[in-house]
Amino acid sequence: MLLNCDLGESYGSWTMGMDADVMPHIHLANVACGFHAGDPLTIRRTLALAARHGVGVGAHPAYPDLAGFGRRPMHLSHDELVATVLYQVSALDGMAMSEGVQLDYVKPHGAMYNQMMADAGIRAAVMAAVAAYHRPLRLMLLATPDARAHRREAQEAGVKGLLLEAFADRCYDDDGALLSRGKPGAVHDRERTLAQVEQLLREGTVTTAGGNTLPLDADTLCVHGDNLEGVRAIEAIRALVDKH
Repeated sequence: MLLNCDLGESYGSWTMGMDADVMPHIHLANVACGFHAGDPLTIRRTLALAARHGVGVGAHPAYPDLAGFGRRPMHLSHDELVATVLYQVSALDGMAMSEGVQLDYVKPHGAMYNQMMADAGIRAAVMAAVAAYHRPLRLMLLATPDARAHRREAQEAGVKGLLLEAFADRCYDDDGALLSRGKPGAVHDRERTLAQVEQLLREGTVTTAGGNTLPLDADTLCVHGDNLEGVRAIEAIRALVDKH
């Protein structure tokens, strides 16, 4: 199981996350492309850090929403969304090549990610953008009970492949979606996070908010290193992953 983390999200004098502390413990870095966070200097430093630690890099595009950190839904046309994703992927790929890093995949951020999972039309536009890139890239999206259908959609769209992700510290609803952050218990504490990771590694399942067992066919596990406690949790999760 590969650990992935959203990084490179600082902007100017505003600092987000503990990238230097997180990077040694993960396999994949989802690097912000400047639309929700990440200025050029931050992006370059994050790519250099990934190269130093041998961490794979993916583009983390978002809606053009710096003020809202990309978490507010936007309604773009199909063509606008394709161009928005392509622009950000192209910019990050160019900077990555300058740092000797090979961009491998795309993981949309925030509202774009959530809308992509809920709306087949938005998902089709994101897939069209990834497929239109001048070389093959994979697309990361949420591992759900619809994984087989999503793989078929990606193949038909011409996407190289999917990376299906589960979340270490998020509670799942009974339908396989992440429980809304506005609901109690949506974000696990460290003890519950480690228990969920252990269950995923051993059984390929999570226990939902309703107490049901949900199978998840996941390739990668999303972790968060926004503070020191998050970094310590990532270290413990990596230790569990390495044991398996």
